[in-house]
Amino acid sequence: MSYQVTIEPTGEQIEVEEGQTILQAALRQGVWLPFACGHGTCATCKVQVLEGEADLGAASSFALMDMERDEGKVLACCAIPQSDMVIEADIDADPDFLGHPVEDYRAVVSALVDLSPTIKGVHLKLDRSMAFQAGQYINLQLPGIEGTRAFSLANPPSRADEVELHIRRVDGGLATGKIHDDLKVGDTVDLSGPYGQFFVRTSQRGDLIFIAGGSGLSSPQSMILDLLEAGDSRQIVLFQGARNRAELYNRELFEALAREYANFTYVPALSQADEDSDWTGFKGYVHDAAKQHFDGRFNNRKAYLCGPPVMIDSAITCLMQGRLFERDIFMERFYSAADGSEQTQRSALFKRI
Repeated sequence: MSYQVTIEPTGEQIEVEEGQTILQAALRQGVWLPFACGHGTCATCKVQVLEGEADLGAASSFALMDMERDEGKVLACCAIPQSDMVIEADIDADPDFLGHPVEDYRAVVSALVDLSPTIKGVHLKLDRSMAFQAGQYINLQLPGIEGTRAFSLANPPSRADEVELHIRRVDGGLATGKIHDDLKVGDTVDLSGPYGQFFVRTSQRGDLIFIAGGSGLSSPQSMILDLLEAGDSRQIVLFQGARNRAELYNRELFEALAREYANFTYVPALSQADEDSDWTGFKGYVHDAAKQHFDGRFNNRKAYLCGPPVMIDSAITCLMQGRLFERDIFMERFYSAADGSEQTQRSALFKRI
């Protein structure tokens, strides 16, 4: 059995299969709804039910308060229709969003690369090509691990039959531990995608700043490769932050790109390089490297951030002090089920400044 859900104010209609959430159905049919975490903690996908009934699912009481439930609000990522429905969503469709539908894929591990002491490059050969926008992510299902894990795509869309992931080992993490310790070339895994609203707004004017830390380099790598392949003429600067040279992976790739493309600049920064006498690059945090490079003035540019929350918060503060505004700053922020209420009441962009 399936139910029809009409989404206002656009009037788009989707078919939702039994047991499927509104958001799952929308993404698989190429219909955009605002969302961030995907599991009921951030409130980004909150919609108003105008007609029909739905099971609220595992919506957090912080993201969906009792008063809102009484008013007929639901979270699209959790709500499972129990009848045909009409919902109203706060849709502000981005003209640069291509809306590739989410699909399921079977993949074979084609290569495993130790990028740094804590980050492994995982290459997966897909059973068919995946259409996606640079900056988006996939959900990976590992044998023997409950649930899925989200990982950003590091390859450009032109390499559509194989995906590249940069996966950092998380202390105590079952999934990342299995990937680092047990995954072998030739193993088969399942994944779905593409997901996410982190992509370059090509219609917006302004030179581009990318600030990346740790395995957060994956999305900027995909975006930069895609831009350069497309012949984008804007000035592009990548600031890559790491603790030390061992963690500063793919440096050679970006140094080669900087030599090949006159409009691309690469600035690595090491936060713990005080005792590294051989390091001649920037010593300090990556946002400070950006501040020094642009003399504290970032106006008339667009910034794309990807990395640990502390890095993102520091970068946002630095960029705003340098005359960038919320409309100029883009990022992908993942929420876990353990996230507290302080994040659920903030916008998807700014957690804390």
